[in-house]
Amino acid sequence: MSVLVLNCGSSSVKLALVDPASGERRLTALAERLGSSEAVVRLRRGEDERTSTPDDPSSRGAVTHLLESLRDEERDGLVGVGHRVVHGGDHFSASVAVDDAILADLHGLVNLAPLHMPANLLGIEAARDALPGLAQVAVFDTAFHQTMPPVAYRYAVPQEWYDDHQVRRYGFHGTSHRYVSARAAELLGRPAEDLRLVTLHLGNGCSAAAVRGGDSVDTTMGLTPLEGLVMGTRSGDVDPGLLGYVAERLDLDVRGVLDALNTRSGLLGLSGVSNDMRTVCEAAADGSEGARLALDVFCYRAAKAVGALAVALGGLDAVVFTGGIGEHSAEVRRRVLSRLGVLGLAEDPDANAVDGRGTDGRVSRPGDRTALVVPTDEELLIARDTVRLAARTTEAVG
Repeated sequence: MSVLVLNCGSSSVKLALVDPASGERRLTALAERLGSSEAVVRLRRGEDERTSTPDDPSSRGAVTHLLESLRDEERDGLVGVGHRVVHGGDHFSASVAVDDAILADLHGLVNLAPLHMPANLLGIEAARDALPGLAQVAVFDTAFHQTMPPVAYRYAVPQEWYDDHQVRRYGFHGTSHRYVSARAAELLGRPAEDLRLVTLHLGNGCSAAAVRGGDSVDTTMGLTPLEGLVMGTRSGDVDPGLLGYVAERLDLDVRGVLDALNTRSGLLGLSGVSNDMRTVCEAAADGSEGARLALDVFCYRAAKAVGALAVALGGLDAVVFTGGIGEHSAEVRRRVLSRLGVLGLAEDPDANAVDGRGTDGRVSRPGDRTALVVPTDEELLIARDTVRLAARTTEAVG
């Protein structure tokens, strides 16, 4: 039994054939540089890796190419296709099996994420065409945060913006926050219902979430993934008045300013070196003042968010590091934890140096509060949601 997990972006498509019980990847594939003459597909089965060029370099062409690459026995073992969908608005608070009515609802949400939703929907439609009769399940980045109370998700803006245009905080990375918060409870040997966690998803995109009793009660991202922490190329929080000021000074329109905040800011903008934390850390060690500042601001903002979210939780039991940076950068974890002594957290240097391996993920000294590293696995969570919903769909049809 396997689930096909599909993640369609505007210029890349990721695919994995996942065993929902063990998490084993029986096949992985990546199509990238889509929409250009350099489009390429890399597919791996075990130790066998093959590279090919899709006849149609569009996103739909790449999805079709990948689905046609499945072997007969791989198709026969499928119980469903799980799709990562960036935005579920306030319509969807959980993953859902996709039918015609759901698909129509999803098309109605495109305006909330115009860069991502068209590609997500294209993947669903292409998979429905190629694999008719197989359950298609949408798993939303925003759904986990639908448990936030109004005090956390409302902006102090005119009421009609919220009523007529759904202007509110939604949050993202929900699949990752949901997975690692549940896994952290297992590692801590405590029921999720008893825990107050701050989960730090730190990668090229970054967000933190306050998770109480297994539910998200606040998060750092908002209407879009631009709000919140410093990221690889995204600024995170800035004064909204900056848009008008910069637009006037640089003769830009709003789109131009937002493009700069999304693609030329964050670690890249501060360091002048790279959006990759590994490169930034190396440059900082070599004496780059810009890289040092980028590293300091990144870690300061992350620690500051932990403090704010601890207030939202009414206390704190553990901080969970995940994502590419959170899982692999001992330096970032050290710097963040060095600012959290006020919350009763202190780094265990030996455990932190090996990413918490061999210590149940723990990277902090013993105490009332714990910091731990939990590798995220969004594909596995998507696969398990797909199996669960596919079974319900089958029962309903039966």
